[in-house]
Amino acid sequence: MLAERPVPEDGRVRAKTKARKRRIRSVTVNLSESPLGWLHARGHLTDRQFDGGEKLRADWERANLAPNVTMSWNMVPLTGGSRAAPERLNATEAQIAARQRFDNAIAHLGSDLSDIAWRIICAGEGVPAAEKNLGWPARSGKLVLKIALDRLANFYRLPGED
Repeated sequence: MLAERPVPEDGRVRAKTKARKRRIRSVTVNLSESPLGWLHARGHLTDRQFDGGEKLRADWERANLAPNVTMSWNMVPLTGGSRAAPERLNATEAQIAARQRFDNAIAHLGSDLSDIAWRIICAGEGVPAAEKNLGWPARSGKLVLKIALDRLANFYRLPGED
């Protein structure tokens, strides 16, 4: 979802006054963009770091670890008749496998890096909010996140720097 809101040319938000009229420009903001996507789009993360974070987020979503607010209505009814081995995992097996990969990735990060990675990648917190919630100094979260993303890329065996 995109939202457009006026922003003064110098970027500062001011109270409305009739005394001075300033030229205002409009900025389009993608409200559904993830914090990881935002950092990558602005050149703060390498492609490998971004891909490592996206793999963790995909496992988190496939494992259905996000809080649910209602019943899941997307289950496909099982049809009988065929006794052949399935070519791929069914929904439950895929969910269990994703949960195992997620747990192993978080364990690979260790307790020092897993907090920031989970908050930004899975929970969608921004870097400043994650720093504040963890009690860290300002501008430290991005550096620690990059270390965590490098470890995730190694865990998922992504090509590139090791």
